[in-house]
Parts: sequence; structure tokens; C-alpha cells
Amino acid sequence: MAVTVRPASGHTGADISGVDLSLPLSEENLLLIKEALHRWKVVFFRGQELDHASQIAFGRQFGELTYAHPHDDTPPEDHPEIFTIDPRRYEKRYGAGFREAVRKRQYSYFAGWHTDVTAAVNPPAGSILRAETVPEFGGDTTWTNLVAAYEGLSAPVRAFVDTLRAEHRYGGAEKAEGNSEYARRINDNLLVSVHPVVRVHPETGERALFVNPGFTSHLVDVTPRESRAVLNLLYEEITRPEYTVRFRWEPGSVAFWDNRATAHLAPRDIEHLDVERRLHRVTLIGDVPVGPDGTPSELIEGRPFTADHKVVVGA
Repeated sequence: MAVTVRPASGHTGADISGVDLSLPLSEENLLLIKEALHRWKVVFFRGQELDHASQIAFGRQFGELTYAHPHDDTPPEDHPEIFTIDPRRYEKRYGAGFREAVRKRQYSYFAGWHTDVTAAVNPPAGSILRAETVPEFGGDTTWTNLVAAYEGLSAPVRAFVDTLRAEHRYGGAEKAEGNSEYARRINDNLLVSVHPVVRVHPETGERALFVNPGFTSHLVDVTPRESRAVLNLLYEEITRPEYTVRFRWEPGSVAFWDNRATAHLAPRDIEHLDVERRLHRVTLIGDVPVGPDGTPSELIEGRPFTADHKVVVGA
């Protein structure tokens, strides 16, 4: 069967069919997927039969993989690259109130949008997520194109934000408070970095907005009031519907996104339902972002996010 790429929206996302991700990719198909990823920022595959090992093997064809997650000390045995996304797993670990605490923090539409692990000085280059168990309805994920969002700004505003830098940390604008296991885990494994607000993509040369409500705490070298105003302007821009694509998951679905040029929104429409939703992710080790002036990101706390990452587990 011929491999086909079909755009899923005007700016963002494409469906790729005719390829079996459980098998080694031909040079031609590897190039085709890379080109589609650069053009559409996220690509989707359906009907794939992958397990942890074959998902890891697929990901490694595009680069080295990170450890599962900066705060996860229980990845699947023998597969430390796998990060399992399952709300029931989090509640078992952190207690029944974990989901409610997250819901309270995400008090606005903006709050759930994020780019993976931008608190690290080298955020992942890409993420590959496969669905194992999903509900019959609901649970969609939405992505937005950060290159299109940057290009949608007026020229004077683009020139202004090209000069800005922002701090990224776990918890976003709010430090993890209290003495819960979750708060201790965040603060004992702190990652804090300062990134350019606009990063230059290392492969395409495109400029993309590189702030997100999930991890960006504030702009540096400006007042708190100015920081809030400018970030809110940028958050409104990156979440404009015309830059987004929404994906309906099925068992065997795989999404592969360029983490340097997208943000995404996890589903909020099934939190009140007693349904199972379990997906597994691997992430590609990323480079250090560079701004339009050539200045790289700066590590404030922690260490680069790589395959040998170790999670501190408090007593």
C-alpha cells in the first residue's frame, strides 16, 4: 500500500496511512514522515499494533530517547523510556485528591495548554504518544502550531517578542505548595530554565513562539504586570482556533509531534466520567533552544533532560 499524507486542518496536523510503525522504516518513509512533521508539526497514524518495545524502536529511528519523565520513578520494567499517561495511576500514587488539585490549578482555558518539559534547558525535540485504552467518546487531544501563531502577529509585535526571554518551571507561575507527595516530588526534582520567547527551529529555520501556560512562570527583566499582559497576549495568540487541530483517539492510534513548534491541550471533557484512558509516550532528546539573536537558553536549576535522568524520591 502506498504511503499517503493527508492534511487534517489548514495549519496543523496530517494523517499518514500505509505505513506499519512496528517494522523498521525504509529510508524513503523515514524522510516522508520527517518532512510531514516539519510541514504540519504533528502527524497521526491509526490502526497500529505497537507494544512498549516496538514504540521505543520506532522512536529511536528519529533520535535518542529520554528517560520516561522528570518526575516518574516507576516506568514499566525494562522500558525506562515509556511514560504512561493514566489518571488512575496518578491517583493511586498521589491520592484521591490529586485530580481535583490539578483541576483547581487549571482555572482557565489557557491553563491546560503546554509544550512538553520546557522547564528543562533542552526540552524534548518530539513526542510520540500511542493509545492503548480510550473511552468510547470524549478524551480528544488538541494541538496548536506555534510557528503559525508567531507569523500571525504583526511585524512590530514580532520584532518586540524576538527580544524577550522567559522563565519556565514545573508548576508554571505557581510553586508547588504544601507537603503532599506530589508537591515534594516537584520541588525535590526541580527544573528551571530561561528560554527565548521566540525560538529558531534548528532544522527548518522557522521562528516559533516558545511560551506556554503550563510551564512559563514569567518574562524576565520586565515588571510582573508587564509580564502578565504580554504573556496573556501570546497565550491568546497560540490558542486561536485557526492554528489548531483536534484528534479523536482510538486504540492503536499514534500521534507524533514536533515539541519545538507545538503546544497541546489534554482533554478536560471526561474528568467527571468513570472511564479508562491509558496512553504511552516516548520523547526525543532535545537541543538547547536558541533565540533570533543567537543566544541559547540558560539552565537555572536541575540538569539537562536525557536518557540517564534520575528521579529523587523523598523519604
